[in-house]
Amino acid sequence: MWVLGLVIMIDQVDQNIVRGVVPQLQEEFRINDAQVGLLMSAFILVNGLITVPAGYLADRWHRTRAIGHTVVGWSAITALTAGAQNFAQLLSLRALLGFGQAITEPSAGSLIADYYPMHQRGRAFSVRQVLEIAGIGLGIGLGGAVGSTLGWRWAFVLVGTPGVVIALVVYKLREPRRGLGERLHLGLDGDETEEDPRVPLFQDGFRRFVADLISGLAPDLRTILAIPTLRLSLVGIGALMFTFHAVAAWVPVFFERFHGLTQSQATSAVMSLVLVAGIPGILLGGRLADRYAGRIQGARVVIPAYCIGGGSLLIVASYSPIPFGAAYGLALLGLFIFTMAIPALRAGLSDVVPANLRGAGFGAFNLAAVVFGAAAAPILVGALADVWNLRVALIAVSPPAFFGAYTLYRARYHLDEDAAKIFEAVLRAIQEQQARDEAVVS
Repeated sequence: MWVLGLVIMIDQVDQNIVRGVVPQLQEEFRINDAQVGLLMSAFILVNGLITVPAGYLADRWHRTRAIGHTVVGWSAITALTAGAQNFAQLLSLRALLGFGQAITEPSAGSLIADYYPMHQRGRAFSVRQVLEIAGIGLGIGLGGAVGSTLGWRWAFVLVGTPGVVIALVVYKLREPRRGLGERLHLGLDGDETEEDPRVPLFQDGFRRFVADLISGLAPDLRTILAIPTLRLSLVGIGALMFTFHAVAAWVPVFFERFHGLTQSQATSAVMSLVLVAGIPGILLGGRLADRYAGRIQGARVVIPAYCIGGGSLLIVASYSPIPFGAAYGLALLGLFIFTMAIPALRAGLSDVVPANLRGAGFGAFNLAAVVFGAAAAPILVGALADVWNLRVALIAVSPPAFFGAYTLYRARYHLDEDAAKIFEAVLRAIQEQQARDEAVVS
């Protein structure tokens, strides 16, 4: 979970470095707020096109190799961004980064569900998400610090190299058999045999792979979308990430424009918000997700529902025309409560999706998060800020979070039943295998 956490951390540093150098980019390329929002969301098109097919791949190929290759590729693209000569080049290079999270997210989520049994998944996902939140804060903070001293190009150069080291560690991870987490949870002997890493990606040729993907992806998606908990959760996840990305993308600029902070002060304030509130919020959320999973009906969706609703109220209040200290305090408490929802949702998804389809499940999860969250929020806030102002824009995009909280609350009535079906399927498969073994012996 720590290694996979480092993967998502460096990915978020790469994605969010641009948020810390907004003034420098606007000065050099003469771009407005809407174009900045487009730049922040540039990776979404590639991400959206790739993430669900990447989930199909995660269900059928060596997941650690897929992650390692991807980390090397996106680190190179981040370093190349420093050489952009115009806005079109910058936008294109940022768009290419979309393949990173699109591939790593389904594979990493599937791996964690196999590494850890159900009663440990909340904490396992919380550690990984803590490093994601740290990557967001570090990306914004490093972008602001390096951009204001050495220039925006150096900011991209400096964050492009650590990924290669992380990739080398990822290659050392074992590849567990799918469904190991369920066997461990049931107290059965875990078949920890690793899957063969030497199987080539396009074993039967690229054209056959594409044909199999097209024919196999549709039934996979029909199966996972037939799960009531997953359908409702995807709506809640989209709303959660919409609000989260709106805040992460534009609050540094909000602090500059409405509270008189310098660029360095604003990015440092946001970095401290993310680290001081986000890290303990996620860790506590993971513990609550595991502790109350068997005590409260649908705990892994109902706890996020309360957290998203309560945290969003405080975050919206922080946009009021009040002194910076009060605004910072409200945002700090709101973000702490809000981030408690994140690990529980991921653990809940692991609980209700069959092991052989978790890659596709996390691909759908990622698609909802990036399309409705990372894609829509920065662009919409930037466009509204050009029409009115940034305060009005941030308040205007807040209501979807409350709708998402309500949708997750409704999912509580399905989660336990959907999770039970997974364990029933595991036991049935074990019984069938035992019957076959006995038949062979006799």
